[in-house]
Parts: sequence; structure tokens; C-alpha cells
Amino acid sequence: MIALPAAVPVQPDAGTARRWLLDELAKPAYQAAQPTPWDRAVQAFLAWFASLFDAKHAGAPPIALAVAIAIVVVVLVAALLLFGLPRRNRRSTVGALFGADDRRSAAEMRRAAEGAMARGDWSLAVLERFRAVARGLDERTLVAVFPGTTATGFAVSAGRVFPSELGELQAAAELFDAVRYADEAATREDALSIAALDDRLAAARPLVAEPT
Repeated sequence: MIALPAAVPVQPDAGTARRWLLDELAKPAYQAAQPTPWDRAVQAFLAWFASLFDAKHAGAPPIALAVAIAIVVVVLVAALLLFGLPRRNRRSTVGALFGADDRRSAAEMRRAAEGAMARGDWSLAVLERFRAVARGLDERTLVAVFPGTTATGFAVSAGRVFPSELGELQAAAELFDAVRYADEAATREDALSIAALDDRLAAARPLVAEPT
């Protein structure tokens, strides 16, 4: 009997390869990383402004350049007042979360919390669900989570965006610190409380986004 290889290399034709590529790029992870129209507009505007100082425009009259700079300043100030700063690259700090290098998405953390709940590991469920709260708001660009951000600091920032949940956010942050750093045991009610908080925040309309 002739043994066949365990895996046969796939050699798709051009049409199939193109379809696979388009399907891959259509996934939410790739779409979320795309720059917004506002990002593109700012980039194009800055490129035009930089072109005023290239060799081709080196001989432009000083008055013309001064007028161009004044127009640029006025337009930028008006745009910032109307639209805010361009969206920063959310992947730049995606690995930093409460002193740990954790690159999971909020959805992945929620699944981990649900798995811990199913096993009766209430402490792990509390930790994972609070991380999901923070990562979720960071993914929505509502609250920026940087290296060095503490659970308490995050709760205060999130409370500015969701004032009605400030007390629950602070209580959840205190519970997170107690479980993680003081080895306190969480209860089923603790895990359910943070899960409910996460669900409410995911469905709530923010008061205002925190400046990034």
C-alpha cells in the first residue's frame, strides 16, 4: 500500500486565490484597522501643506506663503473643533492592559470569562470580564488604555464617559485589584455583577468620548 502525505499543498487558480484574498480582507479585524475618511482627509491636507515648501515652490513670494499658512491654521483649528483629533492607531497599545501584555480582543476575554463561569472559577471570571470591559471601551475609542493605566484610573476615565455607571466601575476596579493582588476569592455574585456591567456598557450610549 502506498502511503499518501498527511497534507497535500493547495494550488488554487488565480480566480480562487483572489476570492480567498478578498474574503480574508473583508473580515472585521482588517476593516477596523482601515483609516477613517477623516484620517485620509487630514493626511491629504498635510501632504498638500508640505508641498508648499518643496523645491518647486521655493521661489513663492513670502506674502503668498504667509497667507497659505494662515489659511492652513484656520482650517486645522476649525476641523479640530468640529471633528476632534484623527483616530490614533488602536493597535499601538493593544498589548498593554493593567500591567500585563495581553493582546486578546474584548470578545476573546468575554469567552474566557464565560468559560471560567462554567467551571465555577469565579475569581478568574471576574478578572477576565473586567479586562473585557477595559478592552471593549478601548476598542470603541471611548476610553484610552495605555501602558501604566491602573484599574482604578480606568474606572475614573470610564466614569466620565458613562457617569451613571461610575460607582459600579469603581466597585468593579476595587474587586479586580483585590482578586488579582490580594488573592481574595470572588463569588458567583461578583462575577455576575461585572458581567452585567460589561453588558450594560456595551449597549449604552456614551456621554462623550474621552480625548485621546
